[in-house]
Amino acid sequence: MIKFACNNPNIFVDMASKIQFASKIGMIAATVGSAVGLGNVWRFPAEVQANGGAAFLLVYVACVLLLGIPVMLSEFALGRAGQSDAVGAFGKVGAARPWKAVGGLAVLASYMILCFYMVVAGWTFEYLLQSISGGLLDPISGETGLHSHYAAKMDSFITDSVNPLVNTYMMILINIVVLIAGVRKGIERMSNVAMPLLFVILVLFAVVSLSLPGASAGLDYFLHPDFSKITPGVVVNALGQAFFSLSLGMGILITYAAYYPKDTRLVQTSVVVSLLDLLVAVMMGLIIFPAVTTFGLSGEGMQGATLVFVTLPEVFAQLPATQLWAILFFLLLTLAALTSTISIAEVTVAFISDKFKIGRVKSCLIVLLPLFALSTVCSLSMGPWSDVLVCGMNIFDLLDNVATNLMLPIGSIFLCVYMGWFAPKGMFKDQLTNFGTVRSRLYVPVLFVVRYIAPLLICVVLVSYFIR
Repeated sequence: MIKFACNNPNIFVDMASKIQFASKIGMIAATVGSAVGLGNVWRFPAEVQANGGAAFLLVYVACVLLLGIPVMLSEFALGRAGQSDAVGAFGKVGAARPWKAVGGLAVLASYMILCFYMVVAGWTFEYLLQSISGGLLDPISGETGLHSHYAAKMDSFITDSVNPLVNTYMMILINIVVLIAGVRKGIERMSNVAMPLLFVILVLFAVVSLSLPGASAGLDYFLHPDFSKITPGVVVNALGQAFFSLSLGMGILITYAAYYPKDTRLVQTSVVVSLLDLLVAVMMGLIIFPAVTTFGLSGEGMQGATLVFVTLPEVFAQLPATQLWAILFFLLLTLAALTSTISIAEVTVAFISDKFKIGRVKSCLIVLLPLFALSTVCSLSMGPWSDVLVCGMNIFDLLDNVATNLMLPIGSIFLCVYMGWFAPKGMFKDQLTNFGTVRSRLYVPVLFVVRYIAPLLICVVLVSYFIR
């Protein structure tokens, strides 16, 4: 048993009390998998399209490096120091009881997100199955042209009362199997397969897209910034995208950091994870913008679910080997959704297990079995129950807005305040330097960002939600 102490002599951390990732590669793969998700695949290209192309990309990269990494480090430091779940970590490092509410907010927000994210994961799984069977091109009554075909197919599927539920339940079952297997045999093993495969598919798509006739125009839009388009609104949107794509404020990074070996270099890990997450987003841009430029698809077709379920299948239909590209793309999308749902679910699984001192199997079932009912409500709110509105939103959109636009930013603000001002003296520095065994010149600037810059900028993102 190995124990380390912070500068506060009453705070000891038992580094052997928590199961750890078996390898550095597995640790990185799992953490990158927790960040890479639909935010990279469909939200990022849509934000680029809506916010001036390369101008947005430039600001987004700056936000990831200057804001995302410091906030990520604060979550890593708390998680590894506390060796517990998102709530328990505060208690383990000696935080006063009110601070545990910050962790509680992260757990609640992540579970709310899981309820509707599992539905979206079900959509991706259905499209993967349809791609394999060839059903994506099955005729639909009244359709005229490719766009109408895929738009009608998406609307028909999402609003259906049965098929989305079947696929959602399948994704829940897959999550149960992986999570019950544990951190090493479940999360890490799955990530070691899923993440390399995801990057291979991305590279393949990028090569094909960049060889299209209209690739140069798409690349120009994506990579050559018009600085006049950098406005306060673009900066705020880039901040929000960086915050969302790195999974900040959800408790995932705190939870996963508790599984990090004691010799893990947190600064190095945060940089690698952030750059790989950024790479996925950039590669999606290299895939999408040359393709949509070549085939004259843009505007409304770049928005959210329409991009991946309508616009991109339209592109694939105009390429040789349509079915192959559809299978590969929706496999990529399903992998991204799966790694995300598993990491989000692990936040609550770890909390239940640590809080009530019960085994992993019971914790997984307590967390995931209710989703058969809760995700059902979210799915049906897109179709038969779409008339049931709260504050003008259906249940799906309500959970999305409250959790991602309100709870996550609020939780992150308080986390930064705690780590910057109220954490035990020396704890943050001890974690970033592995108790002085690793030199890190970033501690001072990181602490400055966490204390002053990050809370202010996250407040701006939060306020912007109310004034749009």
